[in-house]
Amino acid sequence: MFIATISSDFIKFVRFLLLALVSFSIAACANLPDETSPGSDSNDRAGQAAPALAVETDPTQKDSSEAAQSLSEREQLHIIAVGDVMLGTDFPSNHLPPNEGKYLLSGVASILVDADVTFGNYEGSFLTEGEPAKKCRDPKRCYLFRTPPNYVNNLVNAGFDVMSLANNHARDFGEQGRAASMAALDASGILHSGLEGDIARWQVKGYRLAMIAFAPFRGANNPLDVALAAQLVSNVKLEADLVLISMHMGAEGEQATRVPFSEEYFHGENRGDVVRFSRAMIDAGASLVLGHGPHVPRAIELYQGHLIAYSLGNFCTYYGINVRGLNGLAPILSVKLSADGRLASGQIISAEQIRPNGPTLDPRHRAARLIAELTALDFPQTRLEISPDGQIKVLPASETK
Repeated sequence: MFIATISSDFIKFVRFLLLALVSFSIAACANLPDETSPGSDSNDRAGQAAPALAVETDPTQKDSSEAAQSLSEREQLHIIAVGDVMLGTDFPSNHLPPNEGKYLLSGVASILVDADVTFGNYEGSFLTEGEPAKKCRDPKRCYLFRTPPNYVNNLVNAGFDVMSLANNHARDFGEQGRAASMAALDASGILHSGLEGDIARWQVKGYRLAMIAFAPFRGANNPLDVALAAQLVSNVKLEADLVLISMHMGAEGEQATRVPFSEEYFHGENRGDVVRFSRAMIDAGASLVLGHGPHVPRAIELYQGHLIAYSLGNFCTYYGINVRGLNGLAPILSVKLSADGRLASGQIISAEQIRPNGPTLDPRHRAARLIAELTALDFPQTRLEISPDGQIKVLPASETK
């Protein structure tokens, strides 16, 4: 046993000497001056192996730290979301903007196009003709929106990728109207969700994405049955990396800025419990919840590391929808999600509507300041910090307010 051990150790020692000699020879060769480059300093490359020389002579190859940083940036998904959009109506009379509304989104288009995904909620139907399905008992409090289909080009030019068709105006002209809207968006390349069972699915930067739009109105994916909605999200999550949720829920108007933590009613309609619904969607596997419907901004919340925006208010509503006061604020939510769908960073870009113009940037940052104030009131313990100019910072758990 002793002799065997010595023999084994001796063999290892000989192997070690041979490897050392080979390594020394390679290093000596590597230290020789480059004969094809007179005046080169061999000390600048001392100790570098052949691969290092290849990297040095290839200016197109990034170093490992830059490549790692680039990979990290690619893993984040940049999403921009806005609230209600209605580009004009020709029913019951002509309330369409001049020049087919091509100017309406020009003031913010450069921001909207700068994202991997840009989302909005379209109120009304892209339709050329047809009779309304909704009957208005009080025309002063009830509007019907019918927009020429070619106005979809304004959404395309502004950078929209996916639209919600789940709201109380999607069926102003019945399911025929919503079907026409879906066809117009399909023809333009914009995805959509809203009709029950209609789920947007696509791929961006290697992510398999899905969006489900919910609204407590006939024919739409129903948010009032929270358990059923959660099961739908769980099922969709099986084939998607990130699931995005749109919800058209809550009461309306300046008196509806606060989140009530209970079911909300408007004109006798049950508009749902936005907190219960949103959190249940995150628990079921959703990455981001985008709310609209109250026509005013509401608070945001970080729940289980995922962002919930309870209302993004109005954004570009040319006619019929009140844009006075808080109703005229038009926040643009810009967020970056990590690979697991959690919020990495974000910003609330403040815009406002002053008719007959579309949304324009607001140097006073009123939308961001309002959302920051409402967030502090409704979700004082949430791990979010919103600066006066709208920068959203995720606080470590130890810094929770």
